[in-house]
Amino acid sequence: MSEDKTENRAASAAATPSLPVGKIFASAEAQHGDVDFIKVDEMLTLRRMIVRAPAPKGTVLFLHGFPETLLVWRDIASTLARDYDVHAFDWPGYGQSSRPALQWFSYAPQDYAAVLKAYIETAGIDRSNLVIYATDIAALPVLLLALDEPAIARRIIVGDFAPFDRPQYMWENLQNLKAEPTASPTRAYMNKTSDEILQNVHRRGLSPAEQFDLPTDVQQDLVRSWNLGGMTSADAFAHYYAHFTRDQNVLEANLDRLKTPVKVIWGEKDLYINKEMGIEFAARIGVEINILPGIGHFPHLQNAKQTVEEIRASFG
Repeated sequence: MSEDKTENRAASAAATPSLPVGKIFASAEAQHGDVDFIKVDEMLTLRRMIVRAPAPKGTVLFLHGFPETLLVWRDIASTLARDYDVHAFDWPGYGQSSRPALQWFSYAPQDYAAVLKAYIETAGIDRSNLVIYATDIAALPVLLLALDEPAIARRIIVGDFAPFDRPQYMWENLQNLKAEPTASPTRAYMNKTSDEILQNVHRRGLSPAEQFDLPTDVQQDLVRSWNLGGMTSADAFAHYYAHFTRDQNVLEANLDRLKTPVKVIWGEKDLYINKEMGIEFAARIGVEINILPGIGHFPHLQNAKQTVEEIRASFG
């Protein structure tokens, strides 16, 4: 990761209310936000995007999953920036953010929780009027952070992730990553088949009529960002999973400490994490779950309009 990028650069951008959801990527010249780099500690520099509202009613922070980068949020961010400041960043191991060696950073969910806290503090975000939307690998870290800091946000939206150690609700390759002897060969297979993963990860489990393509520049960013500094996103994913069961058990053992308001959404056709996982989690924390008909593991990619509506409702 290059350290000579501008850090903590003041970010501002004109909102683009004339561009509806789904049209945001139509023009390469359109200004959707400021993408820069922010140093959150001695080891970690994160690529981040901020889209500023003319008169913000609050702040939204989007947290991506595997194998995504912050660019997956750009259309949604541009639409929401009519009313809200919107932030997104690449997790360590993804996009253009730092990829420290394992002796310095374990890529565990608890480590990601610390990264999230550091970002919010360094970026100077007002927690009292913040909504965090976290999907896939991002959801467990934000919930772990909320155990210790219930005022981390006014609301957290989570979905399509594995809060508890329930391998029976997970896709076979994800089950295999949780422990040896299956973890290492699964990681190697993922690296060997990276092209196929990046082309089809968002299509699996959907009928031909429901499948969709990613915008070209988003797809290019995924490919370009897969391998940096000798570590791939699959490597980071595998390191995350090496600690996954431990951190899932921490959350489950401490659910009574989860005081931050949480909303749970789930794709009905999520192939990777069965909706039964979300149903159990929602029941355990005493909230309803919104199961999205015809939607797979990536609701924000498959139906951006629905994601925008979820965010707006959270500020109501």
